Amino acid sequence: MTSCQMKKWLPVLFLAWALPVWANDPAPPVAAAAATAQPLFADVEIEARLTQLSRELRCVVCQNEALSDSPAELANDMRQEIRELMKAGKTDQEVLSFLTSRYGDFVLFRPPFKPVTYLLWIGPFVFLGFGVLVWFMALRARRTFKSTPVSSEKIAAAARLLEDKP
Repeated sequence: MTSCQMKKWLPVLFLAWALPVWANDPAPPVAAAAATAQPLFADVEIEARLTQLSRELRCVVCQNEALSDSPAELANDMRQEIRELMKAGKTDQEVLSFLTSRYGDFVLFRPPFKPVTYLLWIGPFVFLGFGVLVWFMALRARRTFKSTPVSSEKIAAAARLLEDKP
């Protein structure tokens, strides 16, 4: 078999090799995420409250993803727990209190302003102020910098060095 004939059959061989792998794949991640986004219960009011509330909550597995968007199994369990609390007649604030008592303030995208989170809320402004202070100090140092004139002897020495280069 020549190399030209091998080049023709190479894509077919790769496809034949990949088909069993694709056949064993249960579902692509996009389909799994789409399945979690659909309402699971007929109670539209609870689902609307759940959707609104889960946008304000962080998935504790994915960390920077909203609970409503997370395909993680724990996120599904948390959404189910929220549904059960809402069916039991709990308000959104009571549900948030339950979740923060269980998972801490980390579960909230907007944590409360309290001594533990002062640095989180004030830190960016402190760093911004520090940056502005350093910038003004650099500007002031630049304005007060006085350049000393270069003597004609140093200019002549530099010209001689440049002329000596091969």
